[in-house]
Amino acid sequence: MIKGRWSDLGERIGVGAVVAAVGLVCVWLGGFVFSALTVIAAGVMVWELVRMLDPEAPAVALAGAAAASLAVAEILPAAYALPILIAPVFVGIGQLRHRRVTYSLFTVLIVLAGLGLNILRSEHGFVWMLWLASVVIVTDVFGYIFGRLMGGPKLWPRVSPNKTWSGTLAGWGGAALVGLGFSVATTAGPELIPVSIALSMAGQMGDIAESVVKRRAGVKDSSSLLPGHGGLFDRFDGMLGASVFLLLATPIIGFPPGTIG
Repeated sequence: MIKGRWSDLGERIGVGAVVAAVGLVCVWLGGFVFSALTVIAAGVMVWELVRMLDPEAPAVALAGAAAASLAVAEILPAAYALPILIAPVFVGIGQLRHRRVTYSLFTVLIVLAGLGLNILRSEHGFVWMLWLASVVIVTDVFGYIFGRLMGGPKLWPRVSPNKTWSGTLAGWGGAALVGLGFSVATTAGPELIPVSIALSMAGQMGDIAESVVKRRAGVKDSSSLLPGHGGLFDRFDGMLGASVFLLLATPIIGFPPGTIG
């Protein structure tokens, strides 16, 4: 039982380390490299989404449309970018035969997340992009490890049978530690701790939302691109939820939250 419980750990760590390394380098370089990463990731996730929702729909074309809209939006003023970001939704509505609402909602979230990440990196720098990524990664790692170790009641067994309350709470605790660490190391105030917990929650909501889509589509993973993790959508669903939440919350809380001086 124990061996089976941890049987995928080595593969998950290996692939996760490679993905994290590539992402970290792109975040560090910023500029065109990071923008290209967000565009490619958005395109791949829309491709995976369309394949899950309607295998007969032109997934490559719709992914290309979403990626192109994000690429254009990232070089335009925000006001001009918004209609361009939403335009691919209407293209997809005309192409999909099933689950058009799900496609519309997730496509908008994916491209908004890409734009939000690009804004965060370009306007606030490497450190705050690292903070966001750390919150999402630590939430996932703590949730996985403590959920497997402690077990206990399931969070939502019909949708995500492997997620437990123990793992969920551990994810929040890990995010709080990340927030504490960055509040000490930067000029941000202690408000960063509850904001980090809220981002952790939003990331978990993104994970659960994707689980709902997969369950309705009758698939285990969004694709098989990343061994041990499934697809890019499976790997970045938490980042999707957290980045969109941060984009929406920033006008309310200010950024960085509680900045001193």
